[in-house]
Amino acid sequence: MFSHIGSQLVDLCSALLLLTCFAIVAQQRLSACVDLFALQSAFLVLTTALVAFLTGNHHIYIAAGLTGLIKVVIIPRVLKKVIERLNVKRELVMNVNVPVGLLICGAMVMLAFFIAQPIIPLGFLLTRDSLAIALAIVLIGLFTMIARQKAVSQLVGFLVMENGVFLGATAATYGMPLIVELGVFFDVLIAVLIAGIYTNRLHDAFDSVDTSHLTVLKE
Repeated sequence: MFSHIGSQLVDLCSALLLLTCFAIVAQQRLSACVDLFALQSAFLVLTTALVAFLTGNHHIYIAAGLTGLIKVVIIPRVLKKVIERLNVKRELVMNVNVPVGLLICGAMVMLAFFIAQPIIPLGFLLTRDSLAIALAIVLIGLFTMIARQKAVSQLVGFLVMENGVFLGATAATYGMPLIVELGVFFDVLIAVLIAGIYTNRLHDAFDSVDTSHLTVLKE
C-alpha cells in the first residue's frame, strides 16, 4: 500500500515536470522560459528526493542536492545575466508557432507512451511509469531546440532534455552511480558557461542572438 502511494506521488511529480515543458513551449519571453526551467528542475529535485526516501538509496539525496544547486540556482542566474547582457526580452520569430508547437508536443507525448508501453510492464521499480514521461520530456526538449531561433531558448531546450535523461535514469535504475552523476552535473554546468560565452560572442558579431544568422553566413 505504501509503495503504491509512493509510486503515485512519483508519477504526479513527473507529470508536473511534463507540464512545465508545455509551458516552456508556449512561452515567448526568454526570462520566463528560464524561470520555468528552474521550476521544472525544482520538481525534478522533489521527484529525486522522493525516490531516495522511498527506496532508501541515500546517494540519490546527493544527486537531488546537486540538481537543486546547479539547475535551480546557478544555471538560471547565469542565463538571466546573459539575457540582461544581451538585452533580449522576447522571441518574436520562431520556426514553429506556439499553437502548432503545442500540438506537436502533444503528439510527442503520445509517441513516447506508445514506445514505452511494452517496456513498462517488464519493470518492477516503483518509478517505472515515469519512464514514458521522461522520454516525452527528452523529445520536447529536442523539439524546443529545433523550433526556437534564439540561442538562449535553444540552450533551455538542451537543459530540458538533460532533465528528461536524468528522470529516465532515476525511473529505470533508481539513479546512475554517484561518480557518473557528478560528472554529468559538472559537464552540464560547463556547457552552460561555454554557451553563455558563445551567446555573447554571437551577439557581438551579429548584434543578435538569432542562430539563423549562422546559416546565412554559411550560405
